[in-house]
Amino acid sequence: MDTKNLGQDLKMEERRQLARTGIKAAIIGIPLLGLGLTINSSVLMTDAGYTYVHQNNMTGELDVFTEPGIHFRMPFLSKITQYDQVITVSFGNNAGEDFYQRLDPVQVRFADTYIGQIPVTYHFKLSNDPEAVKKMHREFRNNSNLIDALLVKNARNVTVITATQYTGEEFFQGGLNQFKSKLGDQLREGIYLTERRQVEVEELDLAPVGLNQSDANKLQRTQQLVWKTVPVRDASGQPIRQDNPLQQYGIHVTQVTIGDPQPEKQLDQLLADKKRLVADRIRAIQEQETSKAQAETEQLRKEIQRTREVQDAQRTKELAVIAQQKEVAVAQQIAKREIVEVEKTKQLAEVEKSKEQANAKAAEFEALAILAKGEAEAAILKAKYDAYGANRDVYLAELNRDISTSLYHNLKDFKVEVPKHYFGGGDGGKMTTNLDVITGLGALGMMEKTEAMQKVQQ
Repeated sequence: MDTKNLGQDLKMEERRQLARTGIKAAIIGIPLLGLGLTINSSVLMTDAGYTYVHQNNMTGELDVFTEPGIHFRMPFLSKITQYDQVITVSFGNNAGEDFYQRLDPVQVRFADTYIGQIPVTYHFKLSNDPEAVKKMHREFRNNSNLIDALLVKNARNVTVITATQYTGEEFFQGGLNQFKSKLGDQLREGIYLTERRQVEVEELDLAPVGLNQSDANKLQRTQQLVWKTVPVRDASGQPIRQDNPLQQYGIHVTQVTIGDPQPEKQLDQLLADKKRLVADRIRAIQEQETSKAQAETEQLRKEIQRTREVQDAQRTKELAVIAQQKEVAVAQQIAKREIVEVEKTKQLAEVEKSKEQANAKAAEFEALAILAKGEAEAAILKAKYDAYGANRDVYLAELNRDISTSLYHNLKDFKVEVPKHYFGGGDGGKMTTNLDVITGLGALGMMEKTEAMQKVQQ
């Protein structure tokens, strides 16, 4: 019994110890938690791309933060509202990230009562002016209300109003770009003040098909009376505008993008029928133009053939005339050449005759000259010999003198040497045997040695 009581006492003591530890942790942790919550509630960290509105609930003051950073606020007694600085509103685009981008295309009714679906996307940019942001916050209180109550409704309203300024055919037959320009202009500057009037609409269409038309395949401008909503203009011609609801909050439209608009079934059928009629008309015009071109081509081919035949006949005639003229010219040239040959022969005969006469006179003069020369030379020779005969001694003396002078000049270096030794044989001085030759050479050698010794002794 004592052991059981002892165990119970120990357990109770442990519980008391745990209770005391929990109380101590609570006493320390609660202030730390409160301090952490206070610090977290007194600090605001802002990100880029967002506008923050800080509302002090004690004083009722509003502060606006548009740049990223760390800011201080009243802890536990303040409220932070976050707005997107750039907001995209898309009608008919299901690929958006936010709920306000998953909207249906804007349904519009054109001036000719046709209906169409226009997918369009708008990009809005909030103001950086704190006062404009505060005014926007007081009226819309949060980002979702701003988008639903202002941006979406205003964008849809301007799109619908702008569509009433166009007919369905005008819009789907090339007016989309002008529609986009007017839509962006009215979103930025304000909606036009309009009135409904019957106006003339200028359209481009093919000229009617006709048999004698040269421009049946060309476009022409046509006028059509339709009821349209047109802007009211002031005295200077500028459109009068209504107040822009976005301008008072400093919100700007930065971009308007239009997708592929879809017409209602009746308008689509009308456009398809008109397209088919235009195609049929073009085909008829082309067939008409083809037939006309073929007829003109055939006529042109005939004209070319006739012209070619006329040219061939004219060419044949000209060739015959040219051939005759050529024959006449050739005959004239032959006659001229014969005349020239006759004149040439006549002139050559005259020249030959003149040459013969000149040669005869020349021979006569040459004979006279030779005769005169011979007579003169004979007279000179006779006179010369007469002079020699009269002075014979003088002439012979001069002749001997000339001979002597010539011999002297030619023989002054001439020497005649006599042989020192001579030996010969018995038969007329001839050496008839080898012994005679050897004997003679030996004797000659002895004589030369003797002369050499005598010269040495001298």
